[in-house]
Amino acid sequence: MTDNAILTRTIGGSGISASVVGLGTWAIGGWMWGGTDERQSIAAIQASIDAGISLIDTAPAYGMGLAETIVGKAIAGRRDKVVLVTKCGLVWHVNEGAYFFHQDGKPVHRYLGAASIRYEVEESLKRLGTDYIDHYVTHWQDATTPIAETVGALVRLKEEGKIRSIGASNVSPGDLEAYIATGALDGIQEEYSMVKRDIETTLLPLCRKNAVSVLSYSSLALGLLSGKVGPERVFAEDDQRHGNPRFSQANRQKIARLMGVLEPVAAAHGASVAQVVIAWTIAQPGITFSLCGARDPDQAVENAAAARLRLTESELALIRAGVAEHLGGARYLIM
Repeated sequence: MTDNAILTRTIGGSGISASVVGLGTWAIGGWMWGGTDERQSIAAIQASIDAGISLIDTAPAYGMGLAETIVGKAIAGRRDKVVLVTKCGLVWHVNEGAYFFHQDGKPVHRYLGAASIRYEVEESLKRLGTDYIDHYVTHWQDATTPIAETVGALVRLKEEGKIRSIGASNVSPGDLEAYIATGALDGIQEEYSMVKRDIETTLLPLCRKNAVSVLSYSSLALGLLSGKVGPERVFAEDDQRHGNPRFSQANRQKIARLMGVLEPVAAAHGASVAQVVIAWTIAQPGITFSLCGARDPDQAVENAAAARLRLTESELALIRAGVAEHLGGARYLIM
């Protein structure tokens, strides 16, 4: 692969610059991913930083604080090299807002009340072993709390230096407009990949018009686009991909044909198919960053190298045609 510099971009109007490829730590929390190995997870985070990745994304809900705790251990002594993203709004310390799911026997609610956010940020700071968070994101939206109230609480935290920029995740177009109206939004975090592109017509135009960054998650579609999940792969029962319609045999056959389009592009760059998929993602109009999970150092280093990969216009056109042909031109393969 060409030894280009790690590509960086800025989060909205915050002035905070970060690597375009970020390390997502949902899997490191273990929940819905068949458990976790703390030692290996710490090694993966540190390998990612050593490979030039500065953007590290986590959340309290990833293992009920476990992912944040592991990230905190991994970045000890390296905090100045990290642009740290974490979240608020999925709570188990109060039964307010709207019930969402159970985890570890506890009900988790979507709740973004001001007092709750203040409690959450302090808990996250403790687990992460830091006194500030670079980008603080409302994880899921809470219909019981006005967005203006939520943003007001976040602005106060920013004024106090506890957070440096403000984000929202899993928003509707109406939610996004309400956040933009506050003048305080720097970025949104949304699912986006070759197999799920619906935000191209809903959220991305609004973000581009208002200089709001987009941190895309599940760029590899839970591994479906990694080039390593063939039609024969079997998933454990506690793995969220077990029984997931997106991983049906029919869909995996479509993806296998798409991989045939990507493989020559990967070979031309001395890259993996997964690296090409990530590079394609960050080359899409309106997509600012790509968050990619890794559970071991090898995966982390492979993903990091995608931030050095520059696809040509002809390669992007070839891939676009392949996606249209093999995925039927739909905005998403399956939810």
